[in-house]
Amino acid sequence: MTNYPIHTINTAPDYAKQPIAVLEEAFGFIPAAAAAMANSAPLINSFFSAFGHFRGDGTFSAAERQVLLLTNAVTNNCGWAVAFHTLEALADGVPAAEVDRIRRRGLPEDPRFGALSALTRALIGQRGHLDQAQTADFLAAGFDRDQVLEVITGVAISTMSNHAATVADLPLEDQLRAHAWDASR
Repeated sequence: MTNYPIHTINTAPDYAKQPIAVLEEAFGFIPAAAAAMANSAPLINSFFSAFGHFRGDGTFSAAERQVLLLTNAVTNNCGWAVAFHTLEALADGVPAAEVDRIRRRGLPEDPRFGALSALTRALIGQRGHLDQAQTADFLAAGFDRDQVLEVITGVAISTMSNHAATVADLPLEDQLRAHAWDASR
């Protein structure tokens, strides 16, 4: 099981209480990745700030954000994050068939979701070294050049939470068990 404390509001260090409370209010429970990240002030506070800007200041729809974040989770082989973003993607209106395609390491059929997922995977896999065709495909789907930079924000947020969840070896919360994922699929 986990090798880091999974904090609650009552056990979280003072620096983590506000982020944990806000995330609990947003999701209806404290995501285990955030509860584990609460063991590090730089990590939880950096994640919380970046996530807030990504969600609040970003230009992607809720469904597009979840396509991006679920793609990141699958690409990073993070079972906890795949389960979490499956739950969130379905709640934010991503069709179940599209969620399943991403979970199976495929691309969504919806052209916009597909382009976003493909660019996200390329950014992670190629460590930011995109070729012109990858960027052109993203732009052809109706996105703009500035949104390439916004995808980088989503990748950064996922790197923090996906790696923390993997390192902490987190169990799935009750809310996530129905969406368990096997990376070998």
